[in-house]
Amino acid sequence: MATPPPPHGTGPYAGPQPPGPYISPQAPQISGPYAPQQAPGVGEPYAPQAPYAAPQAGTPYPQQSGPYTAPPQAGPYPPQPHGLYAPSPGSPACGICGALPAVPATVRGHQGFLVLMRFLSRRGAFCRDCGLASVRDMSAKTLWQGWWGPLSVAITPLTLLMNIGPAGRFRKLAAPTGGFRPPLDPGKTLLRRPEALLFLVPMVFVAVAIPVLMVIGLLAGGDQGRAGPGVEKAPTLAIGACVRNDGDWEDQDLQVTDCGATDAQYKVTRRLEKAGSTCADGELYAHLKYGPGGTTVSCLKPLR
Repeated sequence: MATPPPPHGTGPYAGPQPPGPYISPQAPQISGPYAPQQAPGVGEPYAPQAPYAAPQAGTPYPQQSGPYTAPPQAGPYPPQPHGLYAPSPGSPACGICGALPAVPATVRGHQGFLVLMRFLSRRGAFCRDCGLASVRDMSAKTLWQGWWGPLSVAITPLTLLMNIGPAGRFRKLAAPTGGFRPPLDPGKTLLRRPEALLFLVPMVFVAVAIPVLMVIGLLAGGDQGRAGPGVEKAPTLAIGACVRNDGDWEDQDLQVTDCGATDAQYKVTRRLEKAGSTCADGELYAHLKYGPGGTTVSCLKPLR
């Protein structure tokens, strides 16, 4: 007896196979994420979906939601949170230590070297500690380096006064925080440093110079009052009196003497009391201080 021909091959559009004695056993079902899809059966409009389908290339893994969803992983460079005092936009940081808060200011200094001098300045943003340290350091150096010139004696006090304003602004700042290095140590105040004693040098110099100059003036005036004859206490020459000159003619030192004395040199002939009058030929002119009131010229006639 011949075997009947096999039915049409299986496929998505194959019809149902009739039961019979020669039905082949079913193939074992392959389970897993990559199991082949089965064709929908009769009465099944949609084919069953695999529980875990393989993702297509270029498609990201779908994000699952639920109570047991794993937290998202952070990127390679997570954002760093700011510290306790986050800097406000546009707020300057200290140019020395990088701390906040800070204010822009200019700290000044001065050096004098006889005929030369230097004007020093440090500009930028300073926190409280770095600002006070800069003011005290430059002011202390100015106190002992700024007095060694004639003009520096006046410039140094002005430089120290100009640092008072920045120092007051630094004291109003809060404590520095968030710097990339420790701030400078302000150290002792300016009045507690040895350099502050040098500020007293010009004060003492002025206090001593004034009375010394007064004493010198009094002594110089006394010396002039006690100077030799013909300087301050010059005698008034009367007409007909005879005199001798104990000095040279440019620095006259006339002394009244007896006309019969051997040392008599000149005789007073007249006084030039009128404007435009002159002495006679051969006569000499006595100094004004020998005339009445120190304003009249006397004519002297040589005796020999």
